[in-house]
Amino acid sequence: MNKAQLIDAISAEAGLTKADAKKAIDAFVKTTGNQLKQGDRIALVGFGTFSISERPARQGRNPQTGAKINIEKKKVVKFKAGSELTADIQ
Repeated sequence: MNKAQLIDAISAEAGLTKADAKKAIDAFVKTTGNQLKQGDRIALVGFGTFSISERPARQGRNPQTGAKINIEKKKVVKFKAGSELTADIQ
């Protein structure tokens, strides 16, 4: 499902216009991103939790040349699915 399909589905499910559904999705993404940048966790009970994790610096290898390369540490977004979400999938 892409963003346009998600907008259509939310619009139909919630009885919103497509424009309102798009605004809601955009606001969720923007707000979530801002909070994660500040180091906050976002927990949506039943759905899941978004958090930031830091990957340490490490040494990698260029697959084409085999040369060793240094990979810098970086922060990544993690998502852990909640119980209701995982129960709905099974």
